[in-house]
Amino acid sequence: MSTPRTLFARLRELMAHRRSPGDPAAMMADLAALARLIAGEMMSDVCSIYVSRAGGVLDLAATQGLRANAVGRTRMRVDEGIVGLASSTGETLNLADAQNHPAFAYRPETGEDPYPSMLAVPVRRAGRSLGVIVLQTLIPRRFDAEEVEVVETVAMLLAELLAATRLPEQIGPMAGHSDELSATLPRRFAGVSLASGVVIGPVVLHSGQVTPDRLLADDPEQELARLDLGWQAMQRGIDRLISDQLPESKGRRAADAQASREILEAYRLVAADAGWLKRVSDAIRLGLTAEAAVSRVAGELRERMRRINDPYLRERLADLEDMAGRLLASLDGGQEQGPVPPFAILLARRLGPAELLDWHARGIAGVVIEEGSQGGHAAILARALGLAALGGARGVVEAAEAGCEAVLDGDEGQIVLRPGSELRSGYQAAIAARTARQAGWAGLRDKPVITRDGVRVTVMLNLGLALELPQLAATGADGIGLFRTEIAMLARGAVVDTPEQMAIYARVMDAAQGKPVVFRTLDLGGDKLLPGSALPEEENPAMGWRSLRIGLDRPALLRRQLRALLLAAAGRPLSVMFPMVATVAEFRAARHLLLAEAARVRPAPESLQIGTMLEIPALMWQLPALLRETHFISVGTNDLLQFLFAADRGTPALAGRYDLLSPPVLDLLADLAVQCKAARVPLSVCGEAASRPLEAITLVGLGIESLSMPASSVLPLKALLAELDVGAFRQFLTSIRRTSAGMASLREAIATWARERALPV
Repeated sequence: MSTPRTLFARLRELMAHRRSPGDPAAMMADLAALARLIAGEMMSDVCSIYVSRAGGVLDLAATQGLRANAVGRTRMRVDEGIVGLASSTGETLNLADAQNHPAFAYRPETGEDPYPSMLAVPVRRAGRSLGVIVLQTLIPRRFDAEEVEVVETVAMLLAELLAATRLPEQIGPMAGHSDELSATLPRRFAGVSLASGVVIGPVVLHSGQVTPDRLLADDPEQELARLDLGWQAMQRGIDRLISDQLPESKGRRAADAQASREILEAYRLVAADAGWLKRVSDAIRLGLTAEAAVSRVAGELRERMRRINDPYLRERLADLEDMAGRLLASLDGGQEQGPVPPFAILLARRLGPAELLDWHARGIAGVVIEEGSQGGHAAILARALGLAALGGARGVVEAAEAGCEAVLDGDEGQIVLRPGSELRSGYQAAIAARTARQAGWAGLRDKPVITRDGVRVTVMLNLGLALELPQLAATGADGIGLFRTEIAMLARGAVVDTPEQMAIYARVMDAAQGKPVVFRTLDLGGDKLLPGSALPEEENPAMGWRSLRIGLDRPALLRRQLRALLLAAAGRPLSVMFPMVATVAEFRAARHLLLAEAARVRPAPESLQIGTMLEIPALMWQLPALLRETHFISVGTNDLLQFLFAADRGTPALAGRYDLLSPPVLDLLADLAVQCKAARVPLSVCGEAASRPLEAITLVGLGIESLSMPASSVLPLKALLAELDVGAFRQFLTSIRRTSAGMASLREAIATWARERALPV
């Protein structure tokens, strides 16, 4: 193989003499020349280029080494063959015996029989498959790391060429689809509420990462110097964001600004990561410009992180793209952005925290993030800034046009593009009603939650970052029922040492001002990448080596955290909860570690409450022993449901298939409530279900009178529970549970009962 520098020099010469960059026919000739060049420079017997077409098909567009008449005749579906597998997964496949691979699909017209080895490299841009580059050799072998690196770089360059050519079959509309018609009709997209609020206004589109103008460098040393200058300029810009306070609006003052720095400091660590910068520098030394190297490395990390199931860690992808975009802007000199129209709604596929602050300063009133989740940095900042926000509305960015009117409903979790006059009028009335309703809710902030018939319900918060602490005072919640300690660790990109952990926990307890706080120990592992550890490959990480299992197998990690919690308490009451407990023996082992640390720390906590989450159904058959040893139990409904029904909660096809308001779940919770009450062990629910109106009244009806939830749900649920006659509802619930055998859900019956009594569900 020739050197990468020689190959890229030849590529630069080829690109400079392209026939007609906008002509698809000329592009096909260029692809043929590119296949010849790669095969020759890589000393490969075959180089083939497949291009994606509409309808999920990959066409053989060029080849050097296979039969020439196969071009234009050989096609693969994206779910067919090794080529289709590389395209659909976005992964490079390096095979010494490709023809015995389970995915291999034989195409006799290509004459590929003599070539056992295959390197299939996907050609991707902005997360989208544009084609595949394939190398094959007569001698069975795996291509070495340098060869793979070179072809992956060529694939990045090819992606830009294909996108610039805009081949009609590749990116045009599907047959029968009218762009003009779709641009005028209303379209509704459902999603997940990230922050409450309703906004009517014009759409602004997040442009995303800019494509570099130059891909190949003339002088790598000069490009390295440009990278260093661009990185320094980017860091100065981030420093300015961190030093500036958030706008003082809607009662959010310096406490919010100080807390926001926690996220931005974590973001700065991502930007300054030495490993990431080294990969960019290495790509420049191969012959790429600084901009192309940033794009390439960001693309590699993007594809890797997109395969992570955990929603919080997937949100780190937005931080990465935010950072890459800022570095590209710094390399280009950067441009100041002007204000947006009043009540503007930003639509983005992904959005980092620094970008959101920039857009907020420009004046947006709401934001929709297609790949956003409630635990993401942008979502947390949106709540702190008072922006209506929606996540998970897939396809809305592609369907929208800049300037078109939209209704963003953060309460109901939807956005409507180009709403009709009746819908618009209805939402205007809803905004007025919401304003009046919020004024009424404000009066509930400092009042305890007491139902119509006098049942006291404890309403607490689920939090994970110091940024959210002001919500405790803003909502008047009874305390923090779940503080997710791993969130701050993941934000920093590492499990920090004991003194820094202690400072985080002490700040939480200080903000609580004597209200109870339940700290959940680190829930890491599985697809929550444990920093500094080589985790095993697992087909089902949710049921794998994670959470308390890691803590018990790596006791030094768990003991450091427990010591930090005890030191942070500084003589105050302390409540610690262990997650993912499957057996009483595991709980005993974790409690033993905590008590051993407590014996060494002075001053000792005023009181030490040790509890467990109930997420694994096996604990239900160990309750008598568990209740003798635990101080409290908190139910995690998300994991409990997925384990109870063997339904991965991250699988879209199963979303909503199994219901908490189904007879088996209600029977389990009712039995748990009875046994906890008899043993005088406090019981709460801290899972997502506690924040939903129908689920909340049902939990209270079952005798679970402590609920923990996101801040946005506290005041609405206070208003709802104040109207609930628990005694009457329990009679109804008992009655329908007796006659519900075999039913999938009792949701509709419960909803009807609530609506008949004018409860705000």
